[in-house]
Amino acid sequence: MLARVAGLSAADFLSTMLQDEFKDEICVVSSFGAESAVLLHMVAQIDPTTPIIFLNTGKLFGETLRYRDRLQTLLGLTDVRSIGPHPTELAENDSNEDLWQKNNDMCCHIRKSLPQQRALKGFKAVLTGRKRFQTAQRGTMQRIEIDDEAAARLRINPLADFSLDDLQAYLETHNLPKHPLVKDGYLSIGCMPCTNKVKKGDDYRSGRWSEQDKEECGMHGTEFVYGEGI
Repeated sequence: MLARVAGLSAADFLSTMLQDEFKDEICVVSSFGAESAVLLHMVAQIDPTTPIIFLNTGKLFGETLRYRDRLQTLLGLTDVRSIGPHPTELAENDSNEDLWQKNNDMCCHIRKSLPQQRALKGFKAVLTGRKRFQTAQRGTMQRIEIDDEAAARLRINPLADFSLDDLQAYLETHNLPKHPLVKDGYLSIGCMPCTNKVKKGDDYRSGRWSEQDKEECGMHGTEFVYGEGI
């Protein structure tokens, strides 16, 4: 597969994944965050019926939920699936809703990883908006990786080599709205308790889990991220 798509642009690569390689067997995982409109717009131009998995952790900014609704309408996305954590798992692990303070890895596991695992069952591939520039862990990721070996599911990263300038240029070229919190200094947007504004001169994702030794939430598991790709 890699040989056939090696030199394709992001849009052509995405079209091949959606219409040829994984037609009706692929979905998008989107946070409807700061740059999510780029991938969602590309997908909508190819097939607006593509399933979009949106994880509502119960801790999101209200602005994110309204941005999801705005993009869904603007782009004509017909299958946005809002999923969330299981009530029983919340009751057993986060009854006081303060797990994010005590154990943020477990909070991400309960509110993000487990719901996503359930939502992705049956799909052969999942599209993400991850980029290499975002974190050190993502710096070596491939366009095509193994997402879940047991489920024989692949993780597709069509924007892997996009820079922040590339993303901004795409948003402007296509006149796409930015997440409303971007203008307030939030450059990478996740759950409200664990997201801060980025100070001038700081790293792009420094507002996520600031002052903590944590870069990823676990939704895109690391066990296969550094593989050769498929």
